[in-house]
Amino acid sequence: MSARPNILIILVDQLTGTLFPDGPAPFLHTPNLRRLADHALRFQNCYTASPLAAPAQATILSGQLPRRTRVYDNAAGFASDIPTYAHHLRRAGYYTAVSGRLHGIGPNPSHGFEDRLTGDTDPAECRWPPDYRKPVGRGDCWYHSLASVAYAGVTDIANPCDHNDTVALHAVQKLTSLLRGGDPRPWCLTVSFSQPKNPFVAHRTYWDLYDGAPEREPPEAIVPDAQDPHSQRLMAACDRQSFDITPDHVRRARQAYFANLSHVDALIGEVFSVLDATGQDAIVIFLSDQGQMLGDRGLWFAMNFFDPAARVPLMISAPDLPPGLVTAPVSTVDVTPTVAALAGVTISEVMPWTDGVNLLPMARGGTGSMVAMEYAGEASLGPMVALREGAWKYIRCAADPELLFDLASDPGERTNLVDDSRAALILDHFRKAADARWDLPRFDAEVRESQARRRVVHEALHSGAPLA
Repeated sequence: MSARPNILIILVDQLTGTLFPDGPAPFLHTPNLRRLADHALRFQNCYTASPLAAPAQATILSGQLPRRTRVYDNAAGFASDIPTYAHHLRRAGYYTAVSGRLHGIGPNPSHGFEDRLTGDTDPAECRWPPDYRKPVGRGDCWYHSLASVAYAGVTDIANPCDHNDTVALHAVQKLTSLLRGGDPRPWCLTVSFSQPKNPFVAHRTYWDLYDGAPEREPPEAIVPDAQDPHSQRLMAACDRQSFDITPDHVRRARQAYFANLSHVDALIGEVFSVLDATGQDAIVIFLSDQGQMLGDRGLWFAMNFFDPAARVPLMISAPDLPPGLVTAPVSTVDVTPTVAALAGVTISEVMPWTDGVNLLPMARGGTGSMVAMEYAGEASLGPMVALREGAWKYIRCAADPELLFDLASDPGERTNLVDDSRAALILDHFRKAADARWDLPRFDAEVRESQARRRVVHEALHSGAPLA
């Protein structure tokens, strides 16, 4: 390896960490990710900083929580003056490039990357602004719908699948060029796939791998009237009332999801093959931006803090990093400080405004810290926040009842312990921690101001002459 290591970051979309308890679950046909897991530091309890794509990806890139980036939802711009790991590494002499989606909205799509090898998959405009005044409104182009579940199945052509093929092709071409030695600089290549998320349609080759798999069976649902208020709003916002989702719909959607993960794994194998063929070493980081409920509790997609939506895989393979399993909670907000540490690059100038921490000490037995999550997107009445520490998870929104779960005894998060006297001290601990971290009324005012501005822009841009 060069004085500074090459770094390959592989990012996927809506891959739930519940399928990666210690690398990929045994039933998954993912030989390349299994091979990576054998040589990686594996984080069993990594949580997304925000269970929605644009806020999650901005957090991964910057090491800042959504309130600090102001990327509250999928229609919020990611400011070009926020340093990302691409900025930090490029400043230190790295070549930085990305193949695939960044989900960055705004006039500057590069965010520190010297090259963007593909286009993005989402509109670079204020197209999807949520509205706290209408939490279950679907707008004019709402993208989360149970139609994805109702019409799950096999396809020959699907935009996400084809886009991922293009992402892998450009990544392979760029790696081949870099590893031929034309550029003496160390490199950091980010490869960002837009699956296994919905739509739940998959190519036959990968679909057939899961025929008859027991994991296709519908997970335990909760009847709508017994759901917490936010989950009830999510179900309405995803248009549950328009679809009669049957157990067979659920099986087909889950099978397509597993199949799309296998497709992505095959593409990751193509990227790995370039490293193998040239004998080059590189640090490899694999993670997802957010999870996916997959029918658990009757919910789909993410947009909540329950483990299937909020927990994501994170694996880091580096020559000097011993493989092993870390069970302490960590966050995707920790990626940027960790990438900087792996590269030997300082980010001290912005650390006072960075929410993440370097995870490398945990490889040597270090303990984790309390993990914070924020959600300010669709179906909420105001900002939602969560804390995970030890076996406990605490969820707060000013508009909804508090939630407190002991994941050691209740991994399905079915029993809210807020009113259980035996958990009173734990609840008090989390309340004080949340009070110290967040000013929720001010957070709420900031989001509402942003939503109002973007509604005006959205309506203006969709009046008169069509957008170019």
